[in-house]
Amino acid sequence: MLPTLIELQRLKRLDRTGWTLRGLPNGTESVAAHSFGVCAAAMLLADELLAQGVSLDVERVLRMALLHDWAEVRVGDMPRIATAYFGAEARKEAETRAFIDVVGDLKKDLYTALYQDYEQRSSLESRLVKAADVLDLLVQLLALERAGARGLDEFWEVAENPNFQLGEVADRIVREVFRSVLQARSEIA
Repeated sequence: MLPTLIELQRLKRLDRTGWTLRGLPNGTESVAAHSFGVCAAAMLLADELLAQGVSLDVERVLRMALLHDWAEVRVGDMPRIATAYFGAEARKEAETRAFIDVVGDLKKDLYTALYQDYEQRSSLESRLVKAADVLDLLVQLLALERAGARGLDEFWEVAENPNFQLGEVADRIVREVFRSVLQARSEIA
C-alpha cells in the first residue's frame, strides 16, 4: 500500500495542464485538487439523486470519483488537444496501463473494474462521476473568471448541451446545476 500512497502524493503537485497552456500560473489547480472537487460534486449530485428517488451505489460513485485520474501520476495531465496527436486509443491504452501499474497488487480487480467502468461510462454511477468531473471544471472556471482570468471560453463549451445519459430525473438535476453555474458566470462584471 505504501508505494501507491507515496506515488499518489505527486498528484497534489501535478498541475492541471489546461490552465498552464492558457497562461495561468503554476499552482492554479492540481490534479488532486480537481479530484477533490469531483468527489465533492459527485457526492452532492448523488445525494440529490437519492432524494429524488434515483437508485444508485454512492460508495461506487465516490470510489470512482477518487481514482478516476490516478493514471495521471504516471502519464501526466494530458490536455484534450493531445488526443489529436496521440490518438484516442493510444491515449486511453497508455492511461489504462499506467492506472494498472499505479494500483499494483492492491485490490487490482476492484480498482481496475471501477476505472474501466468510468472510462466506458457503462453504469449510471460512472456517468454521474463524469457529470461531476465536468461540473468541477465549470466551478473552477467560474472561480478563475471571478478572479479575473480571461480567454477560457473554449472550456465553457462542455456546458452547452450536456448529455450524460443519466435518465430523466438525473439529467434534469445536472442541467439545473449547470444552468446555475452559467447564470453565475453571466453575472461577472
